[in-house]
Amino acid sequence: MKCPFCGTPDSRVIDTRPQDDGEKIRRRRLCEKCGMRFTTIETTERSTVWVVKKSGAREAFDPQKVLSSMVRACKKQTIPLEELENVVRGLETMIYSSPKHEIASVEIGEYILEKLRDLDEVAYIRFASVYRDFSDIESFSREIKMMKKQNK
Repeated sequence: MKCPFCGTPDSRVIDTRPQDDGEKIRRRRLCEKCGMRFTTIETTERSTVWVVKKSGAREAFDPQKVLSSMVRACKKQTIPLEELENVVRGLETMIYSSPKHEIASVEIGEYILEKLRDLDEVAYIRFASVYRDFSDIESFSREIKMMKKQNK
């Protein structure tokens, strides 16, 4: 690994530790030339999974985009960020364990709605209103009635 201080390509690993439940490896390195220490993080490179939008457009799956949409839906709610990150990790596991290299945005949206329904009803309705493109008050009303029916 190239030293960030002097640019020498020779460094040696002096300590290795797993991070994020083994998803990443943290390595402390020592530059053979200047003696400076630095840290690197090693992760597995995953193949690109494409999200197929309702319009037919394709874009690379971005877990950060999913998380930010959930955070917006949960604004002013008392859901810990860790809970939302767990939902995104579960979604990533589902996506990357599949042999397919494409997933419909509808599948992602339904997965998130299912998880939000269990976490917080208000966040669920907020997310559903954008995801399902509610156009009037009747749309909200139908969704709330359906939720009440499922909760019984």
